[in-house]
Amino acid sequence: MKSSFTAALVQFTAARDYEPNIATLGNLVRRAREQGADFILTPENSGLIEPDGRLRREKAREEENHPVLFAVRELARESGAWLLLGSLAVDLSREGEKRQANRSFLIDPAGAVLARYDKIHMFDVDLESGESYRESNAYRGGNRAVLAALPWGVLGMTVCYDLRFPGLYRALAQAGADFLSIPSAFTVPTGKAHWETLLRARAIETGAFVFAPAQWGEHAAGRRTYGHSLIVDPWGEVLAEGGEEVGVVSARIDPGRVAEARRMVPSLFHDREFAMPRAPSRSVAAE
Repeated sequence: MKSSFTAALVQFTAARDYEPNIATLGNLVRRAREQGADFILTPENSGLIEPDGRLRREKAREEENHPVLFAVRELARESGAWLLLGSLAVDLSREGEKRQANRSFLIDPAGAVLARYDKIHMFDVDLESGESYRESNAYRGGNRAVLAALPWGVLGMTVCYDLRFPGLYRALAQAGADFLSIPSAFTVPTGKAHWETLLRARAIETGAFVFAPAQWGEHAAGRRTYGHSLIVDPWGEVLAEGGEEVGVVSARIDPGRVAEARRMVPSLFHDREFAMPRAPSRSVAAE
């Protein structure tokens, strides 16, 4: 394995159709490569953000016919970089499934898809701002955690709302993950409250690098995403932050920091079995 590499995060505002997003991804990936990036990651929903459910279903494509996947594979071959395509909505109708998969792809410099991960946890929530999300209506949740080999170590693949389930990240780290990818499209209210805190916590808990490319800005029908793409080291230090703009941020990554952090706090290796608690019985108020 190589001793160090440069990771870059692409941050942009996805439109509701493929063509403008393909053009934007091409420009930003090329910029990242020109700046020396070896591993380039894009956000969740890099293909499109379509607020209309009927149109989203109509626009979904099967993996083998997906124009964004084809374009990003070509970008990998052109640039010679490793790419993580944060996620695409992939049509599953051939499997008899009306919903799509929210699927992340790891692509090598030859343009081959080396790993796929379907987002496990679905964001079903009503926010005080009036925003409402029912991802489980649109997407079939995955059921398998995924590790993939990079030239510099092992990548654990996740997507957005997975961030709130620390057990997934612990399992990935205990299975060998040195790096964690968390491509996202966080809402503004939850992003302001929790985004950086949760990303730094996942890095600290696992002693792993966290790569979190994010959508940013106002999308169709007024949907807004938080941005602030982050690279976090295994000690919880923020190495790069995308702010609130379209662009690329990067950092030099020393994989040796993973072993160093885990030696200093070896909590991944200190699990103990314990009995689950029982819910306490309610006390009866005195008459």
